[in-house]
Amino acid sequence: MERILRGVMRYRHTTREQMVQEFRKVRDNPQPKAVFFTCMDSRMIPTRFTETHVGDMFVVRNAGNLVPHAEHFQDEYFSCEPAALELGCVVNNIKHIIVCGHSDCKAMNLLYQLKDPEFSSLKNRRISPLRAWLCEHANTSLDKFQNLKEIGLDKPLIFSSETPLRKFVAYIDPENNFAIEDKLSQVNTLQQIENIASYGFLKRRLESHDLHIHALWFDIYTGDIYFFSRNSKRFIAIDESSIERLLDEVRRYYS
Repeated sequence: MERILRGVMRYRHTTREQMVQEFRKVRDNPQPKAVFFTCMDSRMIPTRFTETHVGDMFVVRNAGNLVPHAEHFQDEYFSCEPAALELGCVVNNIKHIIVCGHSDCKAMNLLYQLKDPEFSSLKNRRISPLRAWLCEHANTSLDKFQNLKEIGLDKPLIFSSETPLRKFVAYIDPENNFAIEDKLSQVNTLQQIENIASYGFLKRRLESHDLHIHALWFDIYTGDIYFFSRNSKRFIAIDESSIERLLDEVRRYYS
C-alpha cells in the first residue's frame, strides 16, 4: 500500500495536470470508441499497449476475460459484464466490442486443470470462488477445446458470431508456437464473441452491422498483440508486415 500512496504523490507532481486537461476535453462530449473486456492479470495494461487515452474506451476486467452467456441470467439477476455492455453499447452507442485474452493466463491455466472431475467437483467449487466462476462461465470454452484435442489441434473450430446464422472458422495456433493452456486461452477469447452476441438488447445493432465484436490476444512474454482475422481464420500478429492487410479487413467489414 505504501507503494500505491507514493505513486499517487508522483502522479500529483507529474501527470495530474495533463490528465485533468484531458478530462475537461471529454467532459461535455465523450466519444468512447470501444468496450474492452480483458483479464484482471496485473501484467495486462490495455491502455498502454493500445496507446489509448482518457475517454477512448470502457475497460472491463475479470478473471479470464469472460463475458457470461445470457442463458445464465434470469429476471433481474445479472453480473457486471452485461451491465457494461448495456452502458457502453446502448447508453453510449459504442460500435466496437473487443475481447482480449493473453498468454500465461492464471485463470486459463486453472480452467485447463478443471477437466479433472475431482478438481472441478462441487465440493471444490464451494471452497473456491475462482473455480466456481470458471466452471459456470468458461466450461463451454473448455468443452470446445477438449473436442478440438480429440479431433486434432490442427483442425478448425466453428464459432457463432454476431448472429446465430453467422459463423466463422478458426484455426488455433497452427504454427504450434504456444503452450496447451495458451491455445485454450485463444479458444476462450473467441468463445466470448458468441457469449456477447447472446444478449437480446444487442440483437438489433448486431443484425444491422451497426455493432462489431473483435478478438485480440496478447503474448505476455514477447509483447506481441494478435488480432483475430476472419479472413485468415486465425490470430495474426499485428506488426509491420500485417498492419495494412488488417486495416483493410477492418475498414471493409467493420466500418
